[in-house]
Amino acid sequence: MPESKTRRNRRKQQPEASAHADHRPLPVWYKPIMFGLMLLGLLWIMVYYITQTAFPIPGIDAWNIVIGFGLAMVGFFMTTGWR
Repeated sequence: MPESKTRRNRRKQQPEASAHADHRPLPVWYKPIMFGLMLLGLLWIMVYYITQTAFPIPGIDAWNIVIGFGLAMVGFFMTTGWR
C-alpha cells in the first residue's frame, strides 16, 4: 500500500536514539548512600528530640535539626537521579 508523504517525512525526522538520554546503570554505592542519608537524617533528628536537645552534638542546639534535615534532603535529592 502506498505511504503518504507526511508519514514518510515524520519517520525520517524521528531520531533513532535520543542523544541526551543517559541509560548508564547506577553505581553499586548509589542506592545504599541515598537511603543511608535519608535514614541518618531521620535518626539525627530523633536522637536530638529523644535526648531533649543534649545530643548528637551538644552546644549547637537547634542547628542539630538543620543538620538532620540537610542529611535527609541530600538523600531525597539523590532520588531524582535514581534509575
